[in-house]
Amino acid sequence: MPNLILIRHSQSQPEPGVPARLWALTEEGRRRCILLAERLAPYNLDVIITSMEPKAIETGDLVAQRLGILCRARENLHEQARETVPYFGMHKEFQEAVATLFSRPVELVFGEEMACEAHARFAGAIQSGLAEYPQENIAVVSHGTVLSLFASRYAGQETFAFWQVVGLPAYMVFDVPEMKLRAQANEII
Repeated sequence: MPNLILIRHSQSQPEPGVPARLWALTEEGRRRCILLAERLAPYNLDVIITSMEPKAIETGDLVAQRLGILCRARENLHEQARETVPYFGMHKEFQEAVATLFSRPVELVFGEEMACEAHARFAGAIQSGLAEYPQENIAVVSHGTVLSLFASRYAGQETFAFWQVVGLPAYMVFDVPEMKLRAQANEII
């Protein structure tokens, strides 16, 4: 039975004035990728697919190099669109905005994409990846909000609570095609 492993990218460097989609990994984030690769090795991954964002690509590339497998970037695995949202200096304010997004999924309350739209886009990209690699163990490196929107449904958990514990990096292992959550590591440090 193949596995789908959803990975939240490693620790990135916030840069006020620079959109989050352009942030790169920190030195610590790159170090954590080595630990992540070690934790993922027993799953015998065949391929890693990443979002097009630099922090996800870098996470995927570093893990793939360590495991000696292919890494490819794909459209539609990016974070919930919030290009016009200013940088949040206070973590509490950011958490409140994300909580509102999750609690009002069919309203445009944070950024340029409703939670239901982000989920549908991301779920479609996951299904496309599974269809392309039907017998392989694949990993998808993406972002906290879209991963939580998708994975919390299969884990049977409330989305905001799920999002709060998913660190940088983190991963969830699902049996395919049942999408049964088999294992979860909330943060690799």
